[in-house]
Amino acid sequence: MKLFIWAYLGLLSGTSMYLHQDAGLEESMKRGEEIYADFCITCHLDSGEGVAGTFPPLAKSDYLMQQREASIRGVKYGQSGEIVVNGVTYNSMMMDPGLEEEEVADVMNYILNSWGNRSDTMVTVEEVAQIQPR
Repeated sequence: MKLFIWAYLGLLSGTSMYLHQDAGLEESMKRGEEIYADFCITCHLDSGEGVAGTFPPLAKSDYLMQQREASIRGVKYGQSGEIVVNGVTYNSMMMDPGLEEEEVADVMNYILNSWGNRSDTMVTVEEVAQIQPR
């Protein structure tokens, strides 16, 4: 009986943490959607498809999912130089948008969980703060 109670409490605790993270992610994504509309939509477009050969897609992006730190760095400081997204090489420049660390986390959470992307881990302000320019 004690084992059952401990298992039940563990399950209850794990479920509440999961639901709390989901609520936090949902709020972050709402804020991130507004930031995306203000700073990103012009180049990456409404549904994150980008512009072929010029601005890489964010929708179903292998780069975003495999290069998390580099993606955060690009949003935090801007991006220049070659990157390969979904097998296509891009070599354009993205200016530093001048976002606060919380804004970077929010827009990354929106991008990483939209248009066919799904991240298992929420981007936090603490994670963004750790990212330094190259």
